[in-house]
Amino acid sequence: MPKVYAGASGWAYSSWKPDFYPAKLASAKFLSYYATRLNSVEVNYTFRSLPTDQQLKGWIAATPPGFKFAIKAHQRITHLKRLRGAAESTAEFISFLQPLERAGKLGPVLFQLPPNLKCDVPLLAEFLASLPYRLRAAFEFRDTSWFVDEVFAALRKRNAALCLAESEVIQAPPVQTADFFYLRLRKDRYSAKSLCEKTQRVADLVPRAEVFAYFKHGETPDAASHAESLLAAINAG
Repeated sequence: MPKVYAGASGWAYSSWKPDFYPAKLASAKFLSYYATRLNSVEVNYTFRSLPTDQQLKGWIAATPPGFKFAIKAHQRITHLKRLRGAAESTAEFISFLQPLERAGKLGPVLFQLPPNLKCDVPLLAEFLASLPYRLRAAFEFRDTSWFVDEVFAALRKRNAALCLAESEVIQAPPVQTADFFYLRLRKDRYSAKSLCEKTQRVADLVPRAEVFAYFKHGETPDAASHAESLLAAINAG
């Protein structure tokens, strides 16, 4: 059966003590502890900074086999170039991720587009064609003009996932375009009822493909706790 990977959008939050991290745990050990309770994390750090080999080696060493890092693409690709003429920048970015790939710990790469970028199918198709096929790519569109059949077809042609993102202002349609699902659960709060609904939603997706699901980070460890509960419920089912 396809696997579920779940986590939070980041791990380096001292405010998660003592409810998630032990009170006396050093920050250098946050990731290794996080990885004892969750099997994936979404890395937003890479949106602004390119990871060094030393950082990647540290991430790899701190996590067990099978742990996956979902990586947010650098803003130069998505927000400065806005995908246009971005093939070289994207290839350079992907090359930095090779240590994770060699270790078997590279999950999907998330390309989050700016909210003021309207639908442009030829631009998307050109960008998709520049990606190496081995790369698992997910696209988060933050303008509703992108939610059309032509975009879904372009994503399917490349086996790229439509990011099933939800926030207080927008929700992507439940359309499958790849052999994996990528969920970003970005609302500020989730009630017990809504968390049960999210768990059932993931359970319904599992027979169809691998699922990567990430809750929005915050000052409290709710995101990590929600992800942990989701994994427990799926594994128990």
